[in-house]
Amino acid sequence: MNKSSLNFITLLISLLFYKQSFAQQQNASIKGHITTSDNKPAEYVSVILNDKGAGTLTNANGDYVFHKLRAGNYLIRVSAVGLSSQSKTIDLKNGEARTADFMLNENARQLKEVNINASKNNKFIVKQSETVGKIPLTQLENPQVYTSISKDLMTEQLVFSVDDAIRNAPGIQMMWQATSRSGDGGSYYNSRGFIVQSQFRNGLAGIITSTNDAANIDKVEVVKGPSATLFGSAFTSYGGLINRTTKKPFDTFGGEVAYSAGSYGFNRLSVDINTPLDPAKKVLFRLNAAGNYKGSFQDAGFKQSIFIAPSLSYQATKRLSFSFDAELSYGKGTGDQFIFFDQSVAALGVNSAEKVNIDYKKAYFSNDLIQNSQSNNFYGQAVYKISDQWISQTNFSASNSYSNGHGPYFYLVPKDSLSRNDQATRNSKAAYIEAQQNFNGDFKIGGLRNRFVGGLDFTRINSQQFFYGATLPKNISTIGQPSNYYDFNRANLDAEYAKANPYGYNTYPYGFRNNTYSAYVSDVLNITDNLLASAGVRIDRFDNQTSAYKQTAYSPKFGLVYQPIKDVVSLFANYQNGFVNQNGTDFNGKSFKPEQANQTEGGVKLDAFGGKLSSTLSYYYIEVKDILRADPAHANFSIQNGTQLSKGLEAEVIANPFEGFNVVAGFGYNDSRYINANADVDGRRPSTASSPYNTNLWLSYRIMHGYVKGLGFGVGGNYASENHIVNSASLGVFSLPSYTVLNASTFYDLKKYRFGLKCDNFTNKKYWIGYTTMNPQQLISVVGSIAYKF
Repeated sequence: MNKSSLNFITLLISLLFYKQSFAQQQNASIKGHITTSDNKPAEYVSVILNDKGAGTLTNANGDYVFHKLRAGNYLIRVSAVGLSSQSKTIDLKNGEARTADFMLNENARQLKEVNINASKNNKFIVKQSETVGKIPLTQLENPQVYTSISKDLMTEQLVFSVDDAIRNAPGIQMMWQATSRSGDGGSYYNSRGFIVQSQFRNGLAGIITSTNDAANIDKVEVVKGPSATLFGSAFTSYGGLINRTTKKPFDTFGGEVAYSAGSYGFNRLSVDINTPLDPAKKVLFRLNAAGNYKGSFQDAGFKQSIFIAPSLSYQATKRLSFSFDAELSYGKGTGDQFIFFDQSVAALGVNSAEKVNIDYKKAYFSNDLIQNSQSNNFYGQAVYKISDQWISQTNFSASNSYSNGHGPYFYLVPKDSLSRNDQATRNSKAAYIEAQQNFNGDFKIGGLRNRFVGGLDFTRINSQQFFYGATLPKNISTIGQPSNYYDFNRANLDAEYAKANPYGYNTYPYGFRNNTYSAYVSDVLNITDNLLASAGVRIDRFDNQTSAYKQTAYSPKFGLVYQPIKDVVSLFANYQNGFVNQNGTDFNGKSFKPEQANQTEGGVKLDAFGGKLSSTLSYYYIEVKDILRADPAHANFSIQNGTQLSKGLEAEVIANPFEGFNVVAGFGYNDSRYINANADVDGRRPSTASSPYNTNLWLSYRIMHGYVKGLGFGVGGNYASENHIVNSASLGVFSLPSYTVLNASTFYDLKKYRFGLKCDNFTNKKYWIGYTTMNPQQLISVVGSIAYKF
């Protein structure tokens, strides 16, 4: 642990014992439970204290609390735009704990509509998350940086996938589209210099290997930095994690049917149907489903998919509730074009993708190189309210992926040519099980409020994957349309496989089983109303049953939040940790230990001007140590003394400067480099670290009054700087050029209907993304949509 981290921990420990006598003078509290007229919890309702702006939001269970109050007379007011406000007066004595419950006049469905209407000004803000910290915390209370992409923003942009939604998060860039191969976690992104995938759903493992459909998505949370303390290492990276929060059943009948069509043969039909299943409305059911077909901007390539997501909730008693969910995803199609490099840049004669003499609209493979894929996820949750202070949450998830078929890819070779290759999967399977037990508490010790989570987690991964492949013997010229242009097809590949064995001459079985047993605790302590300190630790026991090695890792985290202006300005700092298990020994027989990443970060968060401005600005410094690298003194051995540094700035603004006008903007700068690495890359930026600079912007205006109320327009896009996808002493430097991609939409939202039209990449920009590869991206496309709401 470096010196700055030790200083931070020393400061944190000192603050834990700060002003004890002051705390004893402010040891009274007011708490309460707010329900709707149909006896449902009123979540995320504003509770104001003494009409002076000090307040809080109810959590998902309808509970609120004010700690560390002095004796005196208090007015508690429940308020929201569109609600008839209610208030109660309480005469609070020193050390007293009082309760003030409320029942709203609105039912749960009406409250949801009220909350939507209340947020129509700055409608893209999501102020609270129960997943990021595994306890209910507002953005200003959480010392970790994360971005929440709301359903409202996705609807306005006509977003149909998690891929398209994530372009609204600052500092994150797509590197590969989803391969649909078993075991993969969908598309590959880069955050803070490290690869990350969308592998969480409502805080649990949820693997979808194809493009993640957004049909059942309520919001997407992009969590930044190492997050192993609460989420482990199996599905997170040092750059963070991506969590999908899903739509929940509600207690009235309703839903939506939508049809969309557009460029490249795009067709989509989606449904969202919700209904109670019993007169008492204790059993609720919701079904989200979508069917997609999309061709390619190139002369070959297509994808078709079906996505089905049922959800059932059951309120067994006032204290006990259950929920059951599934995500069933079926896909068929070709892969996207991936061009790799195994030649030196000098031999290729070009050092940038835009200089390669290749036809941007040619796929160079046949439409019969098809892969079939499936991802089936099942979830269950039981929540039991032990008392007003404690809740038990039992979670279970089972994810299964399958793939069978071809995966064409290419190597760029000298003299303007491509080597044509296939990496296929044959009945490949991967299964993931996660069982988790959490206990959440909201209580006081010595007059200080604690929000606590303690949990046990079991994860099992069982991989039974089989890869095989071949290379066509003759390269193809990228100039014009040579005579062998249509040769990369299934018949020729089958003939090539038959020359060696039924699976070709490149076979790669990838089978393993491992279990991970974990325990963790985390606590957020209110030292004062304005000063919060948090700490947590995880112990993780990794058991690889295939190679028979076990390893124990520890993952601590610390955080500090100070609000100089309560619920408006938040100064924060954090220390976070991540790790990756490493197997094997060095030349001297010493066992390797887990690779570790430590992050220190600080910044400021705002929720100002009555919610019209939400902003985050942060600086982070990540040091990855104990990286394995080649032992320069002993061939075929590794030593564990490599380091990677990653530091940078990130900024996000979500604003509503005036009625109807909304802004979402983000900026990210990342400086990553290897230190004490193999000589070939030492001191260089990793070829997997993405562009150093990334920006995102979305501007929209909606007419709020008059005959065309609900009509709106949006425009925005993304910028990424030059990206070195080959960066080594031996191969040289090959870059993807910087790009700016602009998108626009128009929409008309009525009570029963919604019409939408979007145009992506409306400047028809040619650009590439890549994860050590150059992958051409879609040119201009137009999609129209109509939805009927009931």
